Amino acid sequence: MEKQLPLPVANADSATYWQSAKEGKLVLRRCNSCGETHFMPRYLCPFCWSENLEWVEAAGKGTVHSFTIIRRASSPAFAGLTPYVVALIDLKEGPRMMSNIVGDGALNVKIGDSVTLGFEDREGAKLPQFSLERGRP
Repeated sequence: MEKQLPLPVANADSATYWQSAKEGKLVLRRCNSCGETHFMPRYLCPFCWSENLEWVEAAGKGTVHSFTIIRRASSPAFAGLTPYVVALIDLKEGPRMMSNIVGDGALNVKIGDSVTLGFEDREGAKLPQFSLERGRP
């Protein structure tokens, strides 16, 4: 029997993030006090501790900072997906986020590769995922 993949759990800090993902948009928090953009969604700016934050839509472009290839699933739900890539992505806007690299050639990923955002549909939720851009840098 195939196990169900986990679904995102929204809280007060991340509800807008997950709703935007359902609409096919990646949003980040930008601080109106210090100007820094950050990821993960949170109530306070991690740079200056201001509450004066706004949501901004990300371009969906980035580069691979680091990655690992998962060859042994951490739980039975992920067993059918192995091998798969988990990567740290440096977004064009500055923040770094963790996501998967999916699609053709994903297992051939290299540090510095350019990636483009897409979304995985998962039972009514959408999860940001990245794919390698054609014609690597």
